[in-house]
Amino acid sequence: MTAGNPGSAARPLAVAATGLVATVALYMALVAFGNITDFGTNQEFVQHVLAMDTTFKDEDLMWRAVESRTVQDVAYVAIIVWETVAALVLIAASVRWAVALRGGGFARARRTASLGLLMVLLLFGAGFIAVGGEWFAMWQSEDWNGLDAATRNFLVAGLALVVVHLPAGEDGRRAPGDSTR
Repeated sequence: MTAGNPGSAARPLAVAATGLVATVALYMALVAFGNITDFGTNQEFVQHVLAMDTTFKDEDLMWRAVESRTVQDVAYVAIIVWETVAALVLIAASVRWAVALRGGGFARARRTASLGLLMVLLLFGAGFIAVGGEWFAMWQSEDWNGLDAATRNFLVAGLALVVVHLPAGEDGRRAPGDSTR
């Protein structure tokens, strides 16, 4: 694109979106890979959070504890599957963004990125912050509290999602040929 091209204003924003989506894709791929190849480390984390064995052990909350190793392991495997699918969707989105940088057609890349980033937001926001942090009182644990990391991951994915959906042109409209339909 040249400086006189109406779509040229979209290029720096599209490059930023591509980089952010690719960064989250890389992160999620590494998280999934780490959980698959070093299964036991975060398995222990999930077990402790669900068992609530390092919380204040308030009798009004302890009925929520899940002590079944089978249920804990199923939950952990479900988390890994979710991470893996999110990583694959975000990798596909990164490729679509890179291709769109050369020839336009950002709408497809935007939709794919939105799906992958939403998956990350749901995992860390609903899964770790809401369910782990509040329902299983993870915030009470000095040893097994993943709220800071979950919040960081949630914010990075949220920022990427916002950038992906920013209007591309200086006048607030999307670049020509870039509809969201």
